[in-house]
Amino acid sequence: MPAIVRSEFSLALNQVATERGIDPSVVVETIKAAILAAYRKDYGADELETLTVDLNPDTGEAKIFRDTKDITPPGFGRIAAQTAKQVILQRIREAEKQAVLTDFQAKVGTIVSGMVLRFDGPNVIVDIGRTQAIMPPQEQSQGERYHLNQRLTFYIEGIRETARGNEIIVSRAHKGLVEGLFRREVPEVAQGSVELRVIAREAGGRTKIAVYSNQSGVDPVGSCVGQKGVRVQAVISELGGSEKVDIIQWTEDPRQFIIAALAPAKDLDVSLDEKKKAATVLVPDDQLSLAIGRDGQNVRLAAKLTGWKIDIRGKGTPKEGGTPEAGEPPAEGKKPKTSKPSDATPE
Repeated sequence: MPAIVRSEFSLALNQVATERGIDPSVVVETIKAAILAAYRKDYGADELETLTVDLNPDTGEAKIFRDTKDITPPGFGRIAAQTAKQVILQRIREAEKQAVLTDFQAKVGTIVSGMVLRFDGPNVIVDIGRTQAIMPPQEQSQGERYHLNQRLTFYIEGIRETARGNEIIVSRAHKGLVEGLFRREVPEVAQGSVELRVIAREAGGRTKIAVYSNQSGVDPVGSCVGQKGVRVQAVISELGGSEKVDIIQWTEDPRQFIIAALAPAKDLDVSLDEKKKAATVLVPDDQLSLAIGRDGQNVRLAAKLTGWKIDIRGKGTPKEGGTPEAGEPPAEGKKPKTSKPSDATPE
């Protein structure tokens, strides 16, 4: 049987082994299996368990044996050569994809710039440079509409096994996107002098962030807001422009922390039940709508941020007719008015 030219076969095999990090013996065994499958397809075989392939790793010459008898068909060298080429190319593609996945595995939890490439049903396919990623519906921000060639910043949520193999999952709804944007826009956060202690987010609506610094002379809230709000506005722009971002100072005092978390509402009185980890907050009637927020969003995020169950009551409202706890709709007659609080609360 004519042998495959040594230089072509050996070069391809060595390229896979050295540049792609694949063991040559694994490639050879894969080629043998592919050649056996090609023989079965073209010539048929009922007793495959008795068939073996002998492949010369130097020349690429392949022979088919039944037991010890050489049954290699005339001209089978061309089929073997084409099969070997296809297998080597496939192994190269698999190795390249695995190398990319390994590279991005180390980037899980960070942000990356990307471009909307196409739509696959409800999923958005994103070009993130060396490869493509998927943004499923649950990772999409409710307030955003995506279009082809749109450039955005994405959060690398993880790598999941799907029906198509391992896929990189990116997100626009994860709170990690907000954290990554602040690390990019605020040098104090990137350097560690300002910590983002807690983040509570409802993507497309509102985000509350508790910040802290143990370095004297560093204002954590002012650092994140920036001069004339330039830093927080840069983050808001990356989030689509409509999402509100409240920045408050983290404190170990739960009473003060809850008061800060309910901003922009003011003049609040807080009483705590340590055992139930529940807080009752008395709010002036004119601040009630701000404290609750539209559809209860403000108090709901404050509860997530502080970890306390918050029950808001108007100061002029009888106890039994108080406002709902965090996460519940406002009571009839106490529906909060539409308000437009500032993007970042003062320290």
